[in-house]
Amino acid sequence: MSLAFNKKVFNKKVFNKKVFELGWGTVKKFKKAMLTMLIGSAAPLWLSKPVWGQPEEEFEEIVVTGSRIPQSGVSQAAPVFSIDASVISNAATPDIASILAELPAIGSTNTLVGNNDSNADAGISSADLRRLGAQRTLVLVDGIRHVAGAPGTAQVDLSTIPAILVERTEILTGGASAVYGSDAVSGVINIITRNNFEGFEFRASGAAATEVDTDSNYSLDFLAGKNLFDGRANLMLYFGYNEVSQVMSRDLQHLDNWGTVANPADTGEEDGIPDRFWVPRVLSHRINSTGVANPFGGSGEVYTFDNDGNLLVQQSPELINSAAFGSFPNGCDYCFGNEEYENWLPGVERFNLQTKASYDFSESLQFYSELKYMSADIVQQFQPSFRFGGISINVADNPYLSDSARQTLLATLGDGESTVEMSKFFDELGNRSAANDRASYRFVTGLNGRFELADTEYSYNIFYNYGRTENQRLTLNDLIPGNFTAAVDAVNNNGNIDCRANVASLQPEGYESPATVDADNCVPYNLFGFGQLSQEARDWVTADVRRDDTISQSNFGASVVFDTGSYFTLPGGPVGVALGVEYRRETSKTLTDELTKSGVLLGAATPDASGEFDVSEGFVEFKLPILAEAAMAHELTVDLAYRAADYDPFGSVDAAKFSLLWAPVADIKLRATYGEAVRAPNIGEAFSPQSPGFANIADPCDADSINDDPDRVANCAALGLSVGFEANDNMSIDTISSGNPDLTPETSTSTTGGIVYVPAFLEGFSLTLDYYSIEIEDAILEVEAQDILDNCVDATGGLDDLFCSSIDRDPETGDVDLVRSGFVNASIIEAEGIELDMRYLFDLDSFGAPGSLDIRLFVNHVLDLNVFEFQSRPDEINVDVGEVGDPEWQALFSSTYLLGDLTLRYAARFIDRSATIDVSPGADIPEDQSPAFIESVTTHDISAAYAFNNKTSLLFGVRNFTNKLPPPRTVDAIYDSIGRRMFAELKYQF
Repeated sequence: MSLAFNKKVFNKKVFNKKVFELGWGTVKKFKKAMLTMLIGSAAPLWLSKPVWGQPEEEFEEIVVTGSRIPQSGVSQAAPVFSIDASVISNAATPDIASILAELPAIGSTNTLVGNNDSNADAGISSADLRRLGAQRTLVLVDGIRHVAGAPGTAQVDLSTIPAILVERTEILTGGASAVYGSDAVSGVINIITRNNFEGFEFRASGAAATEVDTDSNYSLDFLAGKNLFDGRANLMLYFGYNEVSQVMSRDLQHLDNWGTVANPADTGEEDGIPDRFWVPRVLSHRINSTGVANPFGGSGEVYTFDNDGNLLVQQSPELINSAAFGSFPNGCDYCFGNEEYENWLPGVERFNLQTKASYDFSESLQFYSELKYMSADIVQQFQPSFRFGGISINVADNPYLSDSARQTLLATLGDGESTVEMSKFFDELGNRSAANDRASYRFVTGLNGRFELADTEYSYNIFYNYGRTENQRLTLNDLIPGNFTAAVDAVNNNGNIDCRANVASLQPEGYESPATVDADNCVPYNLFGFGQLSQEARDWVTADVRRDDTISQSNFGASVVFDTGSYFTLPGGPVGVALGVEYRRETSKTLTDELTKSGVLLGAATPDASGEFDVSEGFVEFKLPILAEAAMAHELTVDLAYRAADYDPFGSVDAAKFSLLWAPVADIKLRATYGEAVRAPNIGEAFSPQSPGFANIADPCDADSINDDPDRVANCAALGLSVGFEANDNMSIDTISSGNPDLTPETSTSTTGGIVYVPAFLEGFSLTLDYYSIEIEDAILEVEAQDILDNCVDATGGLDDLFCSSIDRDPETGDVDLVRSGFVNASIIEAEGIELDMRYLFDLDSFGAPGSLDIRLFVNHVLDLNVFEFQSRPDEINVDVGEVGDPEWQALFSSTYLLGDLTLRYAARFIDRSATIDVSPGADIPEDQSPAFIESVTTHDISAAYAFNNKTSLLFGVRNFTNKLPPPRTVDAIYDSIGRRMFAELKYQF
């Protein structure tokens, strides 16, 4: 319930008592009426518990997300669905965003798992409605905005909201900018929290996987509340602690470094024979943690070292993945695999403290406030620093090599050569782990109430909200390349091993030390083997990088709601009106340590980043009840909304909404909504300076990809690359990206249309069927490295210089070294689909059995999810629907049995078959790899809850009790890669 209109709060306990006094016959009449209200207003359908209303003459006004005008049994045209606290308890995780991501309408892109490759977003968990991006999903808490968790964005970290305080979550899928403002392009998630709590509640909950030893979480929550001053005031205090354990990819039970390899039987394109097929243990023999000498072969053998630094001939793969990787069915003693180093789930330790207070001065004036503090320590792992080639070792001089190793390598090099090239992953220096220390503060205060003027009752709300997020990011064990180069150039200085940089007599003419930090104190580094270096050498070649993020939000708003009953009415009743103004200021700042700014580390120099904007807005909304209780118009209502906003520095924008609800008869309602929405650039998109990063790419000129587009062969040849070119593209490449202050707000149109069916002859049954369509124009896009590479060589008539100029390739090998990128208003994004929502709630006494059963089914069918990265190229379309992460079909089913104090629940989640290839026109075909699809996955959950008395209850359950896992070809966040988990919750309250 929005804070704006919470004067008349529905009291379920009081109503249930009144219902009992009225008698069962009266109850049956109202059950149908209230279910109609729930479905018509699109309140909880598939997940939330039954919510019963009051007889019409006593029904209290409520606010449903999607409109600011309170409604009394009338319907809302925009589809809204809800989940309640019981769903959170059955989710086996304290993270609300991960729970929401199981809904078919919400992507798992930015959950804890989805963000596992980001330092800035480590530990942040956000919602992504319609898979249009978390930046286009507006998150509200009690109807008011919340400060962002990620620097430079409006992306709210839902994990900062304690689950015990959540009463329900309302989700409006579809553009809602006219009602709520920018960022509501794909919809709104409104977290409704508990108010006016009295008593004490303690919860202890936890979950642990049965097949993965490292996966577990637990939470401790304490909530106390007290009514004061004869019930006019209420004070709530909450304290909570939860911990989520870190899970590495290597811990997952279904993984074994799977990858694709070239099929030796393949004879060419479209020959009916798979070009590549999936196999386990795809590893790199050209880089590892002990060191690989002569990694690219040339005229000699590829060598490696054992842990103690002894030279060995490196193993060769049986089948080839790429120039750097291949399959080793029986394993490889000294090869590299990605899974050893990467997080699947970061470790999070979180502390929450929150207070709420309210005081009723009178019916006309109520005060409310909220103060929240959250701190979190997040540990996230990344690959250690590495050098894939580019390490030069003077074999003749280096004293760490044994004589036999020296002679072998010199023989490999040939006459006159004394320098060997090496590759190495620096495990011995430690992972580039990200340690994030994040704190979030939020303060909300306001006044609301009701007053009467000229026989018209007005509801008003005035609020102020301030939020602040602070995050200290440490990236540990980054490499100082200059120091490293000096340290590995070791020499024998009269029986002592030292750096050449320290021994002038062993320096050739014109020698300059490559060291860049503390250059006069070089410490030699034994590169051969694992852990053979000294602690002093480790300290001299590495550094910890620190970044400090500060995000703030100031938000003021005032609104008034009334109807025209004392002035005029339409045939269906008085016109509802909502008016309001808002002002908001957002800032974001990231400060980087001086060492990082200097550019001496492995990545490029990273400057400080800062930006800000403010916006002034005004809105108006009308609810027009055209007809009611008329022939072929049991209800006909029109909603109109308009919002104007002035952004500094982005200019003026506006948004509008039109909705229609028509019920020709009481059992059937038809609804439709059309909205025009806007989203202003966020701070990072507009103001971020040039910053380094990394990206995984597939070189379009590689032999495996060059025939995927008809223009590639000629264009790659124009780059000087042959048809048989084999790229070393399994390693990440460097990127540089920046913001664009010339960005303009993106615009979108959204359309929904559907039917609500609540048949009188089948009490407790409801069905909704809705169509949605969202199109975003001038969408703000950070052009991905892969898109730049593809567009460079996929242009008809020759290379596209705009994109090719953003790519640096090695002049000798042809491999991609660097891609430069940025944000542009360049794209069109389209989302279209159909959602079916069915529910049947009935007593089992008619079947001769005790208790009641609540059955719910929610199905989502995505018709289109298309991205035109460059709207000027409508022929270049990226089709996402049907690919991993964006299945065509998703479904959720639940069945809840209630018998007195016992509740039994069964739930199932279905994810349709999805492609691991690019299904866009002119891209991949199933023959490109086998298998090309992840078959459909269905998981099953069961739980039981029992209330021992009115104070103590226990919940116990099993998630994914069949231990169903996706195939090892994916660890996409949409799937459950952990498997079976046991969970329990103990609740004590008085």
